[in-house]
Amino acid sequence: MTSLTQELKCASVRKCVIMTAKKRTTRVKRDKKGRKGIQMTNLELQKTAVEVRKGIIEGTHAAKSGHPGGSLSATEVFTYLYFEEMNIDPKNPNKADRDRFVLSKGHTAPGLYSALANRGFFPVEDLKTLRHVGSHLQGHPCVAHTPGIDASSGSLGQGISVATGMALSGKLTNEPYRVYTLLGDGEIQEGQVWEAAMLAGFRKLDNLCVIVDNNNLQIDGPITEVNSPYPIADKFRAFNFHVVEVADGNDFEQLRAAFDEARATKGAPTAIVMKTTKGKGISFMENQVGWHGKAPNDEQYEQAMEELKKAGEALCQM
Repeated sequence: MTSLTQELKCASVRKCVIMTAKKRTTRVKRDKKGRKGIQMTNLELQKTAVEVRKGIIEGTHAAKSGHPGGSLSATEVFTYLYFEEMNIDPKNPNKADRDRFVLSKGHTAPGLYSALANRGFFPVEDLKTLRHVGSHLQGHPCVAHTPGIDASSGSLGQGISVATGMALSGKLTNEPYRVYTLLGDGEIQEGQVWEAAMLAGFRKLDNLCVIVDNNNLQIDGPITEVNSPYPIADKFRAFNFHVVEVADGNDFEQLRAAFDEARATKGAPTAIVMKTTKGKGISFMENQVGWHGKAPNDEQYEQAMEELKKAGEALCQM
């Protein structure tokens, strides 16, 4: 490959991602597995995840605050949901038959915002206004201000209750939409989580998919040292959930299989319990509890963005 060809191919990974999304959006329809996303390859999803990670770093750096660690561990699931799995339309974010997503671990809003921006719900440039006065991108999602947000969240444990209510409403009114909610593994120490799980299992809400980001770290340290929720999968099974355990939740092939299984499951809600790496994709943030709620300084920002640039370039060569 000549240097000119290399430059043309890799100079803007983001442009490649945008063009792929625009090209494929015109043929969005349910595939054989029932998915209604853009229908991207795993490589295309990997490239998109790099851009989502860049947005997380851009936003938290500009805000000088925020939660990059858990946003980065969930980047692949944000990307898969918004680019592959869910029935959504950035041009019509409130359409009645859309799939719903509730970010129960609302502090990882930088990851959700970046996925929404890269999907076209609002300009990517807005990510730099994270947590600024007057910005529609506040520290936790707000349904009143941000396109693509289905529920305000932030108080841990409450999001799964909202999602369960949405799923129950869909069943009662015979609506076709599905509901997805993402919880942190520290968050499931909250009792309200299990009240919602009890109702979801009892009502056999097979239109509900609960996702647990099991990165094993919360703000005070390893979850096993704070208040262990293990065994997570067995607890959800006890509440009549179908459970899918994912060995690597930062791997798109494994996520694809998990969500296909969830969609095919009838007569019970599904819990996807996925092992992930906190701070995934940034070498100095990975598995470091300190990055739960700390923004990168200028030097760390430059290092992180350089690592992501190289990651994107490497994917362009595949």
